[in-house]
Amino acid sequence: MASLINCPHCGVRPKEEFSIRGSASVVRPAQTAPDEDWNRYVFVRDNERGRIQEYWHHSAGCRRWLVVDRSNVTHEVFSVTDAEVKAKEAAR
Repeated sequence: MASLINCPHCGVRPKEEFSIRGSASVVRPAQTAPDEDWNRYVFVRDNERGRIQEYWHHSAGCRRWLVVDRSNVTHEVFSVTDAEVKAKEAAR
């Protein structure tokens, strides 16, 4: 059975239309942060198991950036949010 992603703009689409682009939970350091913080931000990632949030690009559809909340163990998708909406919510 193919995995399906419910794009907020295009509706339910096969996962093959999307590209995973990395964790959506990594916080960018301040410009004045020490080099060690920048090194960790750029090169070091935790390989968490379970429910995670990732940036996905709908490359074969609306071409929007999305934040997908899913389990990397079961591949169950819990929610899909437009990344712009998510960023505006975080800025509040």
